[in-house]
Parts: sequence; structure tokens; C-alpha cells
Amino acid sequence: MQIIPLSEGSFTVDSSKQFVPFHQGEDELNERKRGSILVEIQPFLVVTKNDVILLDAGLGQNDESGYFQLYRNIKNAGFEPDEVTKVLMSHLHKDHIGGLINPYTHLFSFENALLYIQRNELEYAYQKAGSSYSIPMLDVISSFDNLELIKTDKGEIDYYIQYEVTGAHSKYHQVFWIREDDEVAFFGGDDLSQYNQLKRRYKAKYDYDGEKAMELRENWHRKGKKERWNFLFYHDSQK
Repeated sequence: MQIIPLSEGSFTVDSSKQFVPFHQGEDELNERKRGSILVEIQPFLVVTKNDVILLDAGLGQNDESGYFQLYRNIKNAGFEPDEVTKVLMSHLHKDHIGGLINPYTHLFSFENALLYIQRNELEYAYQKAGSSYSIPMLDVISSFDNLELIKTDKGEIDYYIQYEVTGAHSKYHQVFWIREDDEVAFFGGDDLSQYNQLKRRYKAKYDYDGEKAMELRENWHRKGKKERWNFLFYHDSQK
């Protein structure tokens, strides 16, 4: 198994849910709007014997040269976008789904891949639309021919990928375990998005169920340490 972080850089975000680029060494966090937090945007490629898997899809921005950044990051990792075979989505907040839409064609960015989304998360996003969701983007994504709606709270994809709905960060947030040989890659999405969340016990106000997220993190840390999981942190520069 090969695990490749696809960092899109650092950003600050506040209650408006707008992601503003932050340049380390140049920008000052205390100059940003009150309540701003600093996050990384970092999808992952997980390469197995059978698949090239993308875990969440970033903001969908172009790089400084005007080229689609997610494509650029995948190419820099030694792969082509059309080699991606599965895209697994933890949830549908707009900082996770932007890269699903090709900015040039407005079609699915990964024509040879299946896109796995939790059905209840999609329905909830339409029912409870807020600043964390983009309905125009969801309208496009819902029209994709490659879309596979996951209809259960727990299960398997092709026998070696496990998923489970947690309802912690968002009401129908889901997490993934990818198991191959003796390796386990665990992607907690925004339930477990940064390394320091394993080190201290706290409830976050931005979570749908902060108490549950806190308890899940403790359980995953304990089990993952015992089973030697590879933890993948979407909002942290650490692998």
C-alpha cells in the first residue's frame, strides 16, 4: 500500500466558512478575523494492488499557473487523474468536494472512477443547507453517472475497504479503513482531521456531536495504536 498526501496548502477559516489562503512565514494569524483557525487542505491517494483511491477531494482550486491543483498534485505523485478508480467521500462540506468537479468541463474530475457518497449525507445537505454546503456544487455532483450512493451505516466495498457512519462532525459523516496485507490506512475525515486531536481530549463547537467525536477519537487512538493503523489527517500537514 502506498499513501500519498496531496496538500493544497494552508488556509484560515472562520464562522463564514470561507477558506482564505495562509502563507506560513508571511501571514499573521492574529491579523485574520477573530475566531479564525488555521487548517491544511489535504486529500490523499491510497494506492493498492487493485485501486488508486482518492480520499476526499479538496477545494477544487487552480494553482498559481492556472492549472487544476488536484490534477497537478496527482501528476506530481506519479499518477494520472484517469488512473483514479475510486473516490471515497467522508462528507459533503464544500472544502471536501470542490475537486470532484472538473473546472474546465464541469463534469466529474475522475472519469474512470466510482464516486462513493453516503446517501443520507447528501439528502441532509439539501434539507439543512447552510454555509458549510454548496447546493450548486451538489447539484452538479448529483448528476454524475459514476455516482454510487452508500445506503447503509456500515459495510464493505470490494471486501477490503470498510466504512462506517459516525454522525460526529456532520450528521451522516463516515470514516474509512483500507486494509491490504498487514497494513491499515484509517481516514477519519473531519472526525479526526489533525494529529493533535489524538493527544488531547476536547469537544469542538463546529462538530455536529462534539461529545461523540471526542469519544470516537479516543477509541480510534487506542485501537489504532494496538493495530498500527496509518492515520490520515485531512486538515494537518503531518501524515
